[in-house]
Amino acid sequence: MNGPAIHLEVAPELALFVPHGRRSGATPVTTDGVSTLGHVVESLGVPLTEAGTLVVDGREVPTSYVPVAGDHVEVRPVTRPQRVPGAPLRFLLDVHLGTLARRLRLLGVDTAYESTDLGDPALAALSAAERRVMLSRDRGLLRRRELWAGAYVYSTRPEEQLDDILDRFRPELRPWTRCTACNGLLKEATKEEVADQLAGGTHRSYDVFAQCADCGRAYWKGAHHEQLEAIVTRALEEFGG
Repeated sequence: MNGPAIHLEVAPELALFVPHGRRSGATPVTTDGVSTLGHVVESLGVPLTEAGTLVVDGREVPTSYVPVAGDHVEVRPVTRPQRVPGAPLRFLLDVHLGTLARRLRLLGVDTAYESTDLGDPALAALSAAERRVMLSRDRGLLRRRELWAGAYVYSTRPEEQLDDILDRFRPELRPWTRCTACNGLLKEATKEEVADQLAGGTHRSYDVFAQCADCGRAYWKGAHHEQLEAIVTRALEEFGG
């Protein structure tokens, strides 16, 4: 680009998206004089899903603002908790976030996820069609214009991923109400209704069951219940208020 020069400063929270030379203070950026500020920010590596307020010389501007020579631009992080207007808060996760999907479902958060890779165009279209917030570590996917809304998942560790998403969006938590396999709602079930899914020891040892209204999967307080209970308890203590 060979046009007006501006100075752009990226918040420390967003530094991982830009080259090392742009991670400390305002740095010069040459624009073409016609591109929007949103385009300029994305061209530097910051997905607009992660850019909160854009400030030019002390005033807030929209992403459609076209910068002019001498502008001092600040790219601030998204304000937390982030509100997503226009639809009930629900999520869509890409193929790499299966553990996060199961944990969100464990907490009763409406979370769509496919174990096969649908591809970026299909995921973006599904996000728009069902008005779901797309969660991904794929920056290219988060730049697709047809997304309803999106958010970058910053960590590779499921525990940190869950904390980050709960802190950022503060979804309503209703633990033990969704199927961790398919996201369907759970209902109480008798032992007889789920008998075909029970091994002999389970059939003898447990009497309280739930079943997914969609896929029919049975649930009971089995060997891993304490581990799941710990996840639920911590989430409610930290983010349930």
